[in-house]
Amino acid sequence: MTQPCDRAAAIPAPGKVDKSLNEFWVENPWDIVKQGHNLSAYERNRTWLNLRGQNFLDLSYLTGMDSDGDGRSVVAGDFHNNGRLDVIVRQVGGGPLLLFENRFPQRHYLKVTLRGQQSNRQGVGARLTAVVNGQQLVREMFPINSYRSQMPNIAHFGLGDAAKVDKLTIRWPSGKEQVLTDLKADGHLTVDEGKDGPSAVETIVPGQPFLP
Repeated sequence: MTQPCDRAAAIPAPGKVDKSLNEFWVENPWDIVKQGHNLSAYERNRTWLNLRGQNFLDLSYLTGMDSDGDGRSVVAGDFHNNGRLDVIVRQVGGGPLLLFENRFPQRHYLKVTLRGQQSNRQGVGARLTAVVNGQQLVREMFPINSYRSQMPNIAHFGLGDAAKVDKLTIRWPSGKEQVLTDLKADGHLTVDEGKDGPSAVETIVPGQPFLP
């Protein structure tokens, strides 16, 4: 099969192809379909757990997310509104949608929604930096994610055992920088550009799911 290509979308063949193993080679990856090859449903999805930024652990089989349904787009969202991000995958084969519920032990979290004034209304393009027990957590408000998919326009911070965010710095698209301190965990805050502090989002109750 094809390997990573150069600017011209072409690369020399690595050597002799072993047809007994159903190997094939194309100089241009877009020629795969033209030559009658179809790789759909042959690639299993992979899931990796970030180990505190030091390494990654393959959880594909343990979580059941190693589907061979040719997943194309993936969105992480808190569908049960419990502070734990679930994952929904859109497939080409093997059923249209897969929803994977996050069943990791409950930990602290903070969700932030932005309301722009000088910036765009939803604060798209803003950079949020949370300081938690001396560690920086960075999120960018950019909901478009993966192939033809869009995440909720909410910045989600997993806080582990920390019960608060010591400092949250928001750099708005307008260039304005806003700093908030001592934010209590386990809630959903909305921050208005230019205002002194956040206010609770009253329409979203922690623990009340979006889905039945």
